[in-house]
Amino acid sequence: MFIEMKVSGLAIDPLTNTPIVILKDVGEKRAVPIWIGLFEASAIATELEKVSFSRPMTHDLLHNILMTLDVKVTKIEINDLKDNTFFANIYFLKDEASVVVDARPSDAIALALRENAPIFVDEKVVEKSRNLNLGEKRVKLDKLKGENLEEFLENLSPEEFGKYKM
Repeated sequence: MFIEMKVSGLAIDPLTNTPIVILKDVGEKRAVPIWIGLFEASAIATELEKVSFSRPMTHDLLHNILMTLDVKVTKIEINDLKDNTFFANIYFLKDEASVVVDARPSDAIALALRENAPIFVDEKVVEKSRNLNLGEKRVKLDKLKGENLEEFLENLSPEEFGKYKM
């Protein structure tokens, strides 16, 4: 079963300085943190903040190509989590034909935001994300707050976590 989620925000992991995109379900009962790269975080952040550039960046270019070709992104699904790596699919529709393309979740999210397409996460991924094997980092997080990772991320104040800065 898939759960519809929204991008709750971007933040920086205080231990590794790695960007994290945080997805929350529409009822804000469940959250999924996904560690992503700096460029992907920038692509998501620019769309969230509605920043425009004089020339199209990569995800904006893809959005423009899709519009020109009259192809619609109907949804994205984050459908698996294996060995701390998330997997996603982007669903495209052209006329009556639909096509599914494998993608990194960060790229799928960046495109979904530009296309106003819904974001879905498999319930199994939500459960697996609660138990990410972060090795040394997980131990530090548990010692730091004495809570599981999801509760730790949800309860961080802006001063502790920091907002993603471009």
